[in-house]
Amino acid sequence: MAYWLFKSEPNTWGWDKQVAKGDVGEEWDGVRNYQARNFMRQMSVGDLGFFYHSVKEKRIVGVVEVCAECHPDSTTDDHRWECVDVKAVADVPNPVTLEQIKADPRLTEMALVKSSRLSVQPVTNEEWKIVCDLGGYTG
Repeated sequence: MAYWLFKSEPNTWGWDKQVAKGDVGEEWDGVRNYQARNFMRQMSVGDLGFFYHSVKEKRIVGVVEVCAECHPDSTTDDHRWECVDVKAVADVPNPVTLEQIKADPRLTEMALVKSSRLSVQPVTNEEWKIVCDLGGYTG
């Protein structure tokens, strides 16, 4: 299993909307960055990811699971763009802020710190464990 982080503006697609989709999940559509798309191409059903509210909140608020492998993005006719589907797994009991992540010396190499603008990014096994611990998520 691999771990990921999915960033979304809460006023565009927030955690509550993701949760409301239930087990059906939703396409992680609209990604127009080749590196982020390529990360989605590497994902497998069952991979887990952090759901990160960007812009003003800048915090991890939930955990999602990849429920459909990479396929054409339904929001465009441009064949270059693909996406996965994700479904909500659980809230993070104590949302983990970007400030907390940046302050933790164990997370200085995390993609969220190094490539903050990338909307889909990998998370290492060790980073996953640390952030889960910080957020009180025992999943």
